[in-house]
Amino acid sequence: MNQLRLTLVLLLIASTGWSQGVIPMGARSNALANASVALEDVWSYHHNPAGLSDLKSIEVGVSYENRYLLPAFQNQGVVLAAPLKKGVISVGAQLHGYRLYRSNRIGLGYSMRLSEKFSAGVQVNYHSLRIENYGTAGTATGELGFQAKINSKITLGASVSNIGRNQLIEIQNDRYSTYLRLGLAYKLSERVLTLLEAEKEIESRLRVKGAVEYQLIDQFYFRVGAASNPVEITSGFGVQLKSQWKLDFGASWHQLLGISPNIGMSYAFKSKKNVE
Repeated sequence: MNQLRLTLVLLLIASTGWSQGVIPMGARSNALANASVALEDVWSYHHNPAGLSDLKSIEVGVSYENRYLLPAFQNQGVVLAAPLKKGVISVGAQLHGYRLYRSNRIGLGYSMRLSEKFSAGVQVNYHSLRIENYGTAGTATGELGFQAKINSKITLGASVSNIGRNQLIEIQNDRYSTYLRLGLAYKLSERVLTLLEAEKEIESRLRVKGAVEYQLIDQFYFRVGAASNPVEITSGFGVQLKSQWKLDFGASWHQLLGISPNIGMSYAFKSKKNVE
């Protein structure tokens, strides 16, 4: 059974380019079907760097996912973001795979608010891919993101990754994936946030994602989402521990490959001054 699932996963990766450059990170995002281009939290580093523009204190996050419960498809992510006198600087990394197959990404980003309603972020990443007995390849890519606050309830987000369509192996014309994302966050009430997003990988079909985050009580959030192409159902919850710790759990369900559990934690350092 595990061999069959592993074969299906490899076919999925080959058809979507999922493993080449872009892997969703953060348990909150995963529980929301990764409809996260319009969200604003420390994990925006992995989804839309513009979402870091309003960060008020140094924040760090770590996450872990076991994709389809297969040891060969483990994902680890980390991010560190710090506000400056003007803008926010961020660094982060993600690791995917195991001993025989390993892909990594490490990057540096900068985000800032350009006006009262508009923010932008840029990011430079280095990707490496290592396959046992075949060697290692690597390339650098660029990422750009925007967010616009339409009003107090609606935020529009957009991002593009691997702007230059960089190649992985020149001989085979194999390129890292380029993703275009456009999404909307709509705050129905003080406790209900809805998300809608369209995602297009250059060589794949359009993927539509939707999700809802409901704040049951002051320190507890329930999340549910769904995505198409391939069909995926997600859910999870988050807990605000005191004022600085956040703990998130989630799981996604693929109709052929099964469940992918994930967990994430972030910590915001106390700040004595308000950084604009």
